Amino acid sequence: MTIAETAPEANATESIGRQATRGLKWSVAGTLVNKAGSFALGLVLARLLAPADFGVFAVAFATMQLVMVVNDVGLIAATVQWRGALEEISATATVLAMAFSILIYLGFWIAAPIIAEVSAVPQATGVIRLLTVVILIDGATAVRSAALMRTFRQDKLIQANLIGMAVNAAVAVPLALGGAGAYSFAGGLVVGTAVTGLLVFFWAAVPLRAGFDRAVARRLMAFGIPLAASLGVEAVLINAAYIIVGHLAGATQLGFYLLAFNISTWALSILSTAVRYVSVAGFSRLSEVDSETLSAGVQASLPTLVTVLMPIAVLMAALATPLIAVLYGAKWSAAAPVLPYLMLLTVVRVLTGFALDILIGAGATKAALRLYLIWAIVLIPVLILATTQGGITGAAIAHAAVGLLVALPVTVVALHRIGVRLKPVGPKLLRPVLGGLVAAVLAWLAGYAIGSPAVAVLLVGGVAGLAAYAVLGVAPEHRRRLLGSVRRKEAHAVE
Repeated sequence: MTIAETAPEANATESIGRQATRGLKWSVAGTLVNKAGSFALGLVLARLLAPADFGVFAVAFATMQLVMVVNDVGLIAATVQWRGALEEISATATVLAMAFSILIYLGFWIAAPIIAEVSAVPQATGVIRLLTVVILIDGATAVRSAALMRTFRQDKLIQANLIGMAVNAAVAVPLALGGAGAYSFAGGLVVGTAVTGLLVFFWAAVPLRAGFDRAVARRLMAFGIPLAASLGVEAVLINAAYIIVGHLAGATQLGFYLLAFNISTWALSILSTAVRYVSVAGFSRLSEVDSETLSAGVQASLPTLVTVLMPIAVLMAALATPLIAVLYGAKWSAAAPVLPYLMLLTVVRVLTGFALDILIGAGATKAALRLYLIWAIVLIPVLILATTQGGITGAAIAHAAVGLLVALPVTVVALHRIGVRLKPVGPKLLRPVLGGLVAAVLAWLAGYAIGSPAVAVLLVGGVAGLAAYAVLGVAPEHRRRLLGSVRRKEAHAVE
């Protein structure tokens, strides 16, 4: 290949990279603010409502979360990934999204009493029916959300989400003060989501058209159904662990496991959510050029993702005991031995989630489905055996080991089949991996030397680990870029 031939490829990668970088900055900032706001609202409502209200809402929220994974039947990703003009598919995609949302909502309206009864919380029926109205809103705005992602207008999506979160709080708190109980959660979330949906609908500026093209529908479904099935299997992977651990180890041990699992997903929920807002659109546009351009984009972005992920994972693993003691108290100390293994699982899940975005961008959703099916088939029997033999620690080890030894190799094979070459990335990952290991050892040694109190261990160990990682784990060019960004901001502030 000549220099003249490689120039368009480089220019395409650079142009898309600039748009994706801008979108990613908005996504990360918005996701952080959104998570902080949700956490704060939860603390306020926890003081206003009874524990029983939380239990009722938990059943409804779990129901909504499960169905939201597959509600759009992959149509948002299919619209983002579509090769061609959005006008070709917007009418058909809108009709399909609304039709599936209505059918799913009606199904859950009918099933709500059964779900509530099975969960031993019969009073959750009405809350389930109210909260799952979010399904209808999601269907109505699916194509518009995809249009914003497709054109890297993540700023509009994030602004809409943040305004919706503020409305959620403005509705939920007065409802809670008025004695609405679990309905305060559901009412706030539905109204906030409706406001977000309206903003997305108008900001996307996609003409409202109804129509149905069978050929377009077949292509959308051929892409979307395997993706929805993949996400459904992924949800089964997580929930299977809860069921197996609860059944074999008991409710108390499940509580420890759940706490550790929730802590381990902090990084996952922020990184994966923020990245997915941008990566599917970015990889879709790159794959439109050719597989070499897609491969170049992956090779450029993967080291950055690993560099950001590694210190979070290793330091949370090394400082698991003081972290849990400071945040939750000594009574939760049994969760600490589980957390390091679940942090390894988090690394696997972030990487496989990133790979899923690449496969979506390339249109290879069937490969994604194979990945998650293989993962689930291997995990479930291993998880049962490990939990029987080793309790919750055994379960965590099994989950991490299957992810590392099965899911990651299958992921690499799937990416290789669509032309993504990962071999050039290997040397670039050595620095963050080795830096992370050194940071973990230093953090652990600092904690061992101090002993107590837990706050001091967490502070000293965290600072020591981060300092070591900044020197050893971050590539010099990344440090220079970061310092340059900080200096530019300081200069602007002075001006």
